[in-house]
Amino acid sequence: MVNSIVEKTFYIYTYGCQMNVHDSEKMLGTLEEAGYAAAESPDSADLIIFNTCAIRAKAEQKFFSQLGRTKFLKRKNPQIKIAVAGCVAQESKDEIRKRAPYVDFVLGPQNIHHVKNLFHVPKQTLVGENPGISTQEYEMRRQSSSRAWVSIMYGCNNFCSYCIVPYTRGREISRPSSSILSEIRDLRERGYREVTLLGQNVNSYRSDVDFVQLLYEVGRIGLDRVRFVTSHPRDLSPSLIQTMADISSVCEHLHLPLQSGSDRVLERMNRKYTYASYREKVLMIRERIPGVAITTDIIVGFPGERDRDYEATVDAIEEIGFDGMFGFKYSKRKGTKAFGMEDQIPEDIKATRLNRLLRIQEDITLRRNRSLEGSVQEILIEGPSETDHDMLMGRSRTNKIVTIRNDGEQEGAMLSVKIHRARHHSLDGRK
Repeated sequence: MVNSIVEKTFYIYTYGCQMNVHDSEKMLGTLEEAGYAAAESPDSADLIIFNTCAIRAKAEQKFFSQLGRTKFLKRKNPQIKIAVAGCVAQESKDEIRKRAPYVDFVLGPQNIHHVKNLFHVPKQTLVGENPGISTQEYEMRRQSSSRAWVSIMYGCNNFCSYCIVPYTRGREISRPSSSILSEIRDLRERGYREVTLLGQNVNSYRSDVDFVQLLYEVGRIGLDRVRFVTSHPRDLSPSLIQTMADISSVCEHLHLPLQSGSDRVLERMNRKYTYASYREKVLMIRERIPGVAITTDIIVGFPGERDRDYEATVDAIEEIGFDGMFGFKYSKRKGTKAFGMEDQIPEDIKATRLNRLLRIQEDITLRRNRSLEGSVQEILIEGPSETDHDMLMGRSRTNKIVTIRNDGEQEGAMLSVKIHRARHHSLDGRK
């Protein structure tokens, strides 16, 4: 007798950050372990899951637009079940029910382990706190066979005035180090070469050990590469910088969100550091870790950002010379302190400021990339280039994308290549 459970299929839409990508890996693994199969498209799925992001209005609007199109699949086949998971589910559960009454399930980020039950239960909204989230274990289906995300903590305690994350993902809680190290040892035994430790602010990880001690333990496992995101500048300590320098597997790349070069704006953002203290840490990193690549996040158009505040950010970008920058227009998020602030900046001014900043950073990135021409870089192959299958794409220890001729090397291969040409967003290499 064939078990009918294997006939059920699911499809997951994923929006947003690395945490969401990794949450989708957890849901995929959980569903497959329960006997369900991933569908090739939403049209052929019995369960459609939206794993959503609420960090900016654009991501939320994109989700609601796709959700609206899914309504027609439900009309054609009322047996299809639709679930909304992630940060929008947590933040806007009532709006989802109002705008899309055809949605069957709403799951907050702390409740994604319930996906395995969705084929068998009536409509549900599950957005409560999960006290056991730090010890919740998942069977994951990872996107890569050589690189893996590893969650080390959940939630955030920082309450930056623009950010919805503490309200959608809850208070900070760290996984026990034994659980993290066991997961990484298993990945090492299965042939993985790189892990990225994930948390809203990994620097504040604290369980039975702190983050510095955890990094030393991870370093002893013997992986080729260890990365981590994201770091809060306030909590980036000299001991952590020294640890990065001491452990050979920790990659020479640090993503350190600045957000603004204006102390006045940083204070209104509740970031709890000044530009001078941030700059001092960057200088320390570059002194201790030669060749390190530093990338950042910038928000323009924060409420009350004056011209001179914006120019301070331009000056900071030019002075520090980041390897790369993710730039964003400030996006109002209901429930945050900044939502109700006066002096909201018009959209056209925000767009003008962002476009100028992106052009400046493009020139800086190209200049820093050109400094690598003629150097030899170790790259980890990730697969064929998305734009040219005659080329392979790999990534350097400093997180630079490098393309080389496709001679049949498989994902996970580690190669030394010479950089012969720099581009704005990648490097061309030769074996």
